[in-house]
Amino acid sequence: MAIRTIREIGDPILNKKAKEVKEMTPRMKELISDMYDTMRHANGVGLAAPQVGILKRIIVIETDEESSYTLINPVILKREGEQRGYEGCLSVPGKTGIVTRPNQVVCEALNERMERCTIEAEGLLARCICHEMDHLEGHLYTEIAEELMDNEELEESRENTESGT
Repeated sequence: MAIRTIREIGDPILNKKAKEVKEMTPRMKELISDMYDTMRHANGVGLAAPQVGILKRIIVIETDEESSYTLINPVILKREGEQRGYEGCLSVPGKTGIVTRPNQVVCEALNERMERCTIEAEGLLARCICHEMDHLEGHLYTEIAEELMDNEELEESRENTESGT
């Protein structure tokens, strides 16, 4: 269990397509464990292997303490609805953007035991799956953000909204 370095915007690995995982090896198990540790340490809700410098199709997501997902070679089978909201990324520190994503997705993947599983997700989980899958294709949310702002600007905007100014 180790904290890995999160690659940040500008690192060329973030723009490369990840490769399919063929088998679960001790190194892959260690990578997945490290990804959870790294994500938690950075207070994130999702992390894709390319973000820690490994071009493998692996995603970990933890939207709360009771809901964690390891998705290997994920594929989105269905997208429905729309949600528009704020999105950030551990690879784009200090920034937040407004991004439109599907509100519901059906995703098929392999779990850590390399067993096929299907996840029907909505809301935050659907957003996370789409966001992390973009990383596997070499894309960052900044490419589709309707508006991008520094976190300080976002906080200022929220304060002004709350105070009515």
